[in-house]
Amino acid sequence: MAQRKHINVYGAGLAGSEAAWQAAQRGVEVTLYEMKPKKFTPAHHSQGFAELVCSNSLRSDRVTVASGLLKEELARMDSLIMEAARATQVPAGSALAVDRDKFSAYVTEKIQNHPLITVVEAEITELPTEGITVVATGPLTADTFADWLKDNLIGEGFHFFDAVAPIVDFSSINMEVAFFASRYNKGDADYINCPMTKEQYDAFYNALITAEEAELKDFDKDLKVFEGCMPVEVMAKRGYDTLRYGPLKPVGLVDSRTDARSYAVVQLRRENREGTMYNLVGFQTHLTFPAQKRVFSMIPGLENADFLRYGVMHRNTYLPSPELLDADYRLRKGYGEGQVYFAGQMTGVEGYIESTGSGFVAGLNAARLALGLEPLIFPETTMIGAMAHYISHGGLGDFVPMNANFGIIPGLDHRVKGGKVARYEVYAARALEALDRIMNGVMEGKQ
Repeated sequence: MAQRKHINVYGAGLAGSEAAWQAAQRGVEVTLYEMKPKKFTPAHHSQGFAELVCSNSLRSDRVTVASGLLKEELARMDSLIMEAARATQVPAGSALAVDRDKFSAYVTEKIQNHPLITVVEAEITELPTEGITVVATGPLTADTFADWLKDNLIGEGFHFFDAVAPIVDFSSINMEVAFFASRYNKGDADYINCPMTKEQYDAFYNALITAEEAELKDFDKDLKVFEGCMPVEVMAKRGYDTLRYGPLKPVGLVDSRTDARSYAVVQLRRENREGTMYNLVGFQTHLTFPAQKRVFSMIPGLENADFLRYGVMHRNTYLPSPELLDADYRLRKGYGEGQVYFAGQMTGVEGYIESTGSGFVAGLNAARLALGLEPLIFPETTMIGAMAHYISHGGLGDFVPMNANFGIIPGLDHRVKGGKVARYEVYAARALEALDRIMNGVMEGKQ
């Protein structure tokens, strides 16, 4: 009798649980290693799998919102996490929220009772030398394993803190107010500049230094990143002119349309090659998301800005993924001879559903490798494929974690009337049509 194909999965969070389930559903035996309940990270407290730590909300359920489209894609492909979310859903308007305990219990029961999944309660300290492996140990990977990865696989590119600025949709920036220019006209006018008068700066400054900050978790309270990458609100509290001599310095920036000189200038830098996303330079922040929306919308030109990602500052172990991973989340060089996959927030995806999506792709492709099949790479026109492409290729500049957003999906070859929602409806229809073609091909054995 032929031996059944097998893979290992490390970590039973959302990504690891999804990866294990997808592999097992394709007839591959899975050994799932999870250190709970023998050992917990500082963020986790329950013994169950797929524990939701910070929120019970999985964000919007509408396909015209990026996270909603990703959820619909996963649901159409029989995601365990989406099945659990629907089974344990609680009322939350247009958002998908769940009963956290019931959600975790649902996933745990499904995993533990699957005939092809064996759960081993053990802390992993190194990768095996043989076999196909999916690593999904999370953004708080235990120190011993994190050190092993750094010493044997990642090197100095391993990131231990996540400090990123907000990103806005270019199409939502008011370019009648903002203008393109580089300081002293050096370069190719790569920056968008949002000019402020003294009155506008005063209002913004006072709102910034009094805005509500996000609550720090215990494991974030010793963040060394605050000295090397100071939150904009902390910088502002050091003095009224600190920002004007720092990231809001107006020197050398003149609007050629008016020759006007500003009291302060907020600069935005292109985030991707297509120019659909721009980040606020120097605006790493620990403000709550509602506070960011309120305060940063006071910046002239951003009054109606669509924030594709808010700023975050927290402990987060993640890889320099574009240097290491392919679009199937497989390690392309180094340890494991092409048999190691990564999934979850350690790859640089941000959010529960994004972690689930990475686990789906990694688990699916680990199973396909075990079965002797070619990798399945999802097209960039799907949200799950766009996330995988971002992880494997990155944007411009330093690689930073990213959540699902329409800015990472290739644009349309035609204009859509009706505004942003109408345009996103077309994106969603295109994505779901492409996904249906792929899944039909898989079921017919063509892929």
